[in-house]
Amino acid sequence: MGGSDHHNGLKTAALFGTLWALLLAIAWVVGQGTARFVWLFAGVGLAMTAYSFWNSDKIAIRAMRARPVCELEQPVMYQVVRELSTAARQPMPRLYVSPTMAPNAFATGRSPSNAAVCCTEGILQLLDDRELRGVLGHELMHVYNRDILTSSVAAAVAGVITAVGQFLLVFSGNRRSVNPLAALAMVFLAPLAATMIQLAISRTREYDADADGAELTGDPLALARALRKIETGTQARPLPPEQQLVDVSHLMIANPFRGAGLARLFATHPPMDERISRLEAMVSPR
Repeated sequence: MGGSDHHNGLKTAALFGTLWALLLAIAWVVGQGTARFVWLFAGVGLAMTAYSFWNSDKIAIRAMRARPVCELEQPVMYQVVRELSTAARQPMPRLYVSPTMAPNAFATGRSPSNAAVCCTEGILQLLDDRELRGVLGHELMHVYNRDILTSSVAAAVAGVITAVGQFLLVFSGNRRSVNPLAALAMVFLAPLAATMIQLAISRTREYDADADGAELTGDPLALARALRKIETGTQARPLPPEQQLVDVSHLMIANPFRGAGLARLFATHPPMDERISRLEAMVSPR
């Protein structure tokens, strides 16, 4: 099985570096008179992120109204997850099912020993066993790659930048030490740039989970077929854009909302056609 190297780890590191550089640039623009507020916002943002990261499994499961299931209820799900966890030499996660017909799945938890995998009733009905195995391999790799931590830190830094931009909007008018043009750029452009970088990190981690999950299962074409079905299913049965669902949508294997046009620019997931093409290329002759 031959794969292609897209250097996603380097891309993620570069994107994080850009986020931190943007935060330091804001500190420089704000100047000594108000720079302390940058670090105040940073502290608050990191505290909120630590709480969200520590409780990420509970937050996502509650948002999807999921319930724990036993092996008698979901024997195939248990069999596949146990097999893949054993192959990866990782502990068995807790398994949940969400009572929605929108086909999707997600994994969450702060570590492999505190992980949860959830499938919707829709995806369990839509996919065959081989396709479900591909999806579960993808979700387990999110846990093993520590993607919950990655996304939490990215959200924290982006949140700090946005908060500082809002602070400048309120207070910079009375500060002569702040360059008005630079402050204006920070107010509007910095939060937008931070959001775009955060979304780029999320999309990069999805590509990694696709590739690593396909390596774990040894079956990239099964995941490619599953993604085709899920794309059609989520467009036919999108989740309602409620805030609690929006907040956890980046965890799901596919964008659960119906998006088009400008919404795709702000998507947490890469284009499905590109994801499928990369998976198919993993089995293409070199």
